[in-house]
Amino acid sequence: MVLLVRGVVQDEPPPDTRTLYLNHPVLRDSASQLLTISTKVVGPIGLLYVCQREMAVTVPHDKNVSIIGSDDVTTCIILVIRHTGSGAVGFAHLDGSCTEECVVNMVHRIQELSMGFPDGRLEMSLIGGFTHVLRYSEQVFYSLMVAVHKHQSEIELVLACVGELNTIMRNNVHWPLLYGAGVMVKSGEVFPANFPDKGPEQPLRLARLFTGLQPVLDVYDCSLGLLRIGPFNYEPMRSVDLWLQQSDEFILQALSTTPDVEPPHTVMAIRASLKYVQDHPFPAVTVFRDNRPLYYRRDEHSGTWTPFRY
Repeated sequence: MVLLVRGVVQDEPPPDTRTLYLNHPVLRDSASQLLTISTKVVGPIGLLYVCQREMAVTVPHDKNVSIIGSDDVTTCIILVIRHTGSGAVGFAHLDGSCTEECVVNMVHRIQELSMGFPDGRLEMSLIGGFTHVLRYSEQVFYSLMVAVHKHQSEIELVLACVGELNTIMRNNVHWPLLYGAGVMVKSGEVFPANFPDKGPEQPLRLARLFTGLQPVLDVYDCSLGLLRIGPFNYEPMRSVDLWLQQSDEFILQALSTTPDVEPPHTVMAIRASLKYVQDHPFPAVTVFRDNRPLYYRRDEHSGTWTPFRY
């Protein structure tokens, strides 16, 4: 029982976002404050972009990463955990897959990076998810609360902009207010954001979402300053050729949990990912040769991630 709100240990994980706000109005206030901040458009310089079902952890003195962020969040939830003593911060884009494993791995990595800092506590922020008739976001929220509640370390929830507070009605359709967020690595400030440049190997990284249950991957080594993708394999996707022949509307309706509110570029990204699966049905063989990850380092001149042989 180590989920805390305002310093008070919670006997049970909140069953849904409405109960969370009813029991802790202070979280409603902090969410409202976040929503008053204008959404920042973040460029590639200093950015580490985290895709769905990925996580990353770093420290304030990281010279390669100043912002960690993610967007295209509809029913998913962004998780940020930060150690107030060391400033080590973890960031994940969660869709309900392997949530407990992600929390355990993220906290363990943060605590490793916080050794030598006797003072400080773990603070958690949640952004994303919205009120939806199928309640996908509530399922992700509850799985996350259970995972944190079961963890042996005390983790204090300080910001939660989720569920009804992240929802607006447009033409009788529920829409998310925030589609993305970033965290300033040095200060720990969380802010609304979107990211035109999402980093390297997007089709490969998104292919995992359509090919069976997959763990949340840690995509960054802050000790080396390297973005790390894989190695991983995925289950072969049946009839991928047939999928690619379908209309944009069919693909959106079939492969999105929220087809009515997806960003405009969603279908293009899905098609690129399906094409990648078609070209590389077994990435463990054709992409991650010798079971080696793909590494990228920050280019000093352009600020973008470039391939690196490690």
